[in-house]
Amino acid sequence: MSTLSPDDLGHLHRSVTLAATALAEGNQPFGSVLVDAAGHVLREDHNRDGRGDRTRHPELALAQWASAQLSPEVRAGATVYTSGEHCAMCAGAHAWAGLGRIVFVVPASRLAELLHLWGAPPSPVAPLAITTVAPHLPVEGPVPALATDVEALYERCFRPA
Repeated sequence: MSTLSPDDLGHLHRSVTLAATALAEGNQPFGSVLVDAAGHVLREDHNRDGRGDRTRHPELALAQWASAQLSPEVRAGATVYTSGEHCAMCAGAHAWAGLGRIVFVVPASRLAELLHLWGAPPSPVAPLAITTVAPHLPVEGPVPALATDVEALYERCFRPA
């Protein structure tokens, strides 16, 4: 993985903060930030799945918003920073929207490993790498420096009492 810039790390920190907000609001702890090629934050979101619609992922919401609001050129130059690696649904949406780079903290395979370790139910979606679902996307991650924070959110959400 290439070295991340201080701006990259700042956007990743924000995605982790958004994941914590999601958890505090009764949702699963995932957060994402959409940034244009010049480094301006265009939009951010967090999981909103706590009311039963398990598809309300921030990565999907950002891809849908970008498709409706941004030109193909702006989308291609954009980066999505996210606390957890995109699921297959979100990776597909990202690719179909024509968004650019993805930077994530914790891989989907690690979340699956933790769920198994804690005796929690597995995800209904296979923990595929983004590059398996969308092989042409530029992807960077995991980012071990922030993994402890994200994994602590996962534990609070998913580990049975």
